[in-house]
Amino acid sequence: MKHYGLMAGLFLLFGSSAHAALLERPELQRFIDDMVDRHSFERPELERVFSQTELRPDIIRAMTRPAERRPWHQYRPIFLTGDRINGGVAFWNEHADTLARAEQTYGVPAEIIVAIIGVESRYGRHKGSHRVIDALATLALDYPRRAQFFTSELENYLLMTRKEGYDPLDMMGSYAGAMGKAQFMPSSFQAYAVDFDGDGRRDLWNSAADAIGSVANYLRAHQWQRGGPIVSRAQLDGNGYREVLERGIRPHSTAEELTAHGIRVGQAVPDSVRGALIELETENGVEHWVGWQNFFVITRYNHSSLYAMAVHDLAQAIRAAREK
Repeated sequence: MKHYGLMAGLFLLFGSSAHAALLERPELQRFIDDMVDRHSFERPELERVFSQTELRPDIIRAMTRPAERRPWHQYRPIFLTGDRINGGVAFWNEHADTLARAEQTYGVPAEIIVAIIGVESRYGRHKGSHRVIDALATLALDYPRRAQFFTSELENYLLMTRKEGYDPLDMMGSYAGAMGKAQFMPSSFQAYAVDFDGDGRRDLWNSAADAIGSVANYLRAHQWQRGGPIVSRAQLDGNGYREVLERGIRPHSTAEELTAHGIRVGQAVPDSVRGALIELETENGVEHWVGWQNFFVITRYNHSSLYAMAVHDLAQAIRAAREK
């Protein structure tokens, strides 16, 4: 018993020292100054929050190995599983009326909304095991490459919790600070989360309706085209496609312009819709697709063509399984 008492005492001693050291960091003090000056936060309250915040080295390690660094043939099987497809069918059946209302309101197909929630949180089963305050503080202070972004997200998180009436020490999310069934970052919550169940609260943790409406609202706000194409398989003639590939994933060329570079798609696409060439690494070489405006919109959720393609393929698999 004495041994355990000693260990507990040492933990409290060093834990308290770590929290005190965090409060002494100049960059955190500047952040607190800014929150007090610009947003009228009370300094004692912010110091209370940060005195109980923990910097997590494991979060930095997780940031260095994202799944999007894998080739397509390794990335796709993470999300295209029987469990995730069947879970999507069950989620759609359970929330069919809400999904139909979201599709009607925002113009985003139900299967795309379902697939994003499936990719992000397995339909709300895995919303994250890290305290959001720990994740964002760690990345703002100890991840220099994206410190500016995560400092802004930390600011938005504190504004969000104050506005919504949440305790900033209680909210759980991903190692990057993404939250709820929809895995919104705090800035996205501020800008795009909606109260789709009408209970007077935007709750992405517990309300499937709010998650559904918020995902659809996010995509519409990023210029989703109702009824527009998402992605088309491409056939290549010659080497003119390389110039198009180098232009990136932001839509830039009509189907006619793509054809002029030796890129042919197997579906009719309106002249007003622009696309970009996507190259995916398979076990047997590479395959090419044209991602249209709606494909690009999905990448605004996660800036990766692999992510958007996984959402598209999962959405199609869920719809096909549900219609059997």
